[in-house]
Parts: sequence; structure tokens; C-alpha cells
Amino acid sequence: MKVLFVLLVSVTLLVNKVSAQFVQEPLPYAFNALEPFIDAQTMEIHFSKHHLAYINNLNAELKNNFPGQVPTMDELLKNMSKYNMAVRNNGGGHYNHTLFWKLLSAKKTEPSAELLKAIVATFGSMDELKTKLNKEGTSRFGSGWAWLIVTADKKLAVTSTPNQDNPLMDVAPVKGAPILAFDVWEHAYYLKYQNKRADYLQALWSVVNWEYANELYINALKATDK
Repeated sequence: MKVLFVLLVSVTLLVNKVSAQFVQEPLPYAFNALEPFIDAQTMEIHFSKHHLAYINNLNAELKNNFPGQVPTMDELLKNMSKYNMAVRNNGGGHYNHTLFWKLLSAKKTEPSAELLKAIVATFGSMDELKTKLNKEGTSRFGSGWAWLIVTADKKLAVTSTPNQDNPLMDVAPVKGAPILAFDVWEHAYYLKYQNKRADYLQALWSVVNWEYANELYINALKATDK
């Protein structure tokens, strides 16, 4: 009986490992915390419906079509060209939204001296960065994301991606480590801003979590040293 029990436990652990799923982290603030810039209803629907759907779809797709594979998110993004569009869209959707929530904050924050120096050196000023990133967001046809990234040569750059792609994917034309991520899918802003994507993008700058952006910047510089 003891041997049988140990065998059953071992099989259970193996099954759990194989069927390991991506999960949604708790939102780091209340749904209404970012008002008036992002309204509570949009936040609730965006987080509880859209983001959760990406996670559920990703888990189902990996389980049904890639049995036995339990990739980390980092492995998934680096090898995205090996997966189908369902994994690409939903894997990107999960990663992008997880990052997006962390890069927003109701607390007033500022870029670090080091990051601000890099911004000024690259773009001329913080206002020029805002203009450039907002333009990337407004000119992205259809749905997608606008990004501030650190490239492999430790330079800052602004880019955008369609759908749920991001600059960490091996399929991205411009690759780098994200520092800022602006969601320009209509579900991120339409309830409050309707078709005024530019107004939404401008409002996002009032709730940027620069403390987390500073951390991402330092980590990106360290990664490029390896």
C-alpha cells in the first residue's frame, strides 16, 4: 500500500507539472485607483475579461496542441516563431498585460536620474519622448502596442507592434527589453475616450509607474552586459 501511495503521489506531481498553467497576478491597485485617467469600468473589464481570456486561451492551446511542453514565459517569447498564432496572440496578450498593469500607478513617480539622462541623450527631452511614443501609438493601424525599449547595444528606442506582439519575441522586427508599454487596443480606452486614442495616450503619462520603469531599465542594462 505504501508503495502504491508513493506511486500515486509521483504520478500526480508529474501530471501537475505537465499541465502547469499560466496564472493572472492580482492587480496591484483598485480598479478605480487610476481615475480620472483610466476609469474603473474599463479597468475591471480589461483586467477581468480581456486579460483573463488571453490566459485561459493560452493554457488551453498549450495543453491541447503542445502536450508535455511547459515553457516559461521567457522561453515562449524567445521561441515564438516555433508556435502557432493562437499561442503568439494569447502568450503575447498575457505578457503584455501583466507588464502594463505594473507600469501604471496612482502614486506620483519620476524617472531616475540615470534613465532621465538616457532619455534626454536619445530624444532631446522628456517631452520629445512623449511626442514620439504617442505618435507611434496613434499611428499604429488597428490594434497593438507602443513601446520604449532598451536595444541590445544599450540604446533607448521607441517602437510599436501589431496585435499582441512585443519586442521580446523572436518574430519582432525591432527587438529590445521593454521599459514602457502603452496598450492601444480599443478595449483599453474606448469606454472613456471613444475614438480619441491620442487623448488616452496623453493621459497615460499621468499614471506611469516610473519606479518600475527605472527597475526595468537597470535590469535591461545588466542583461546586455552578459
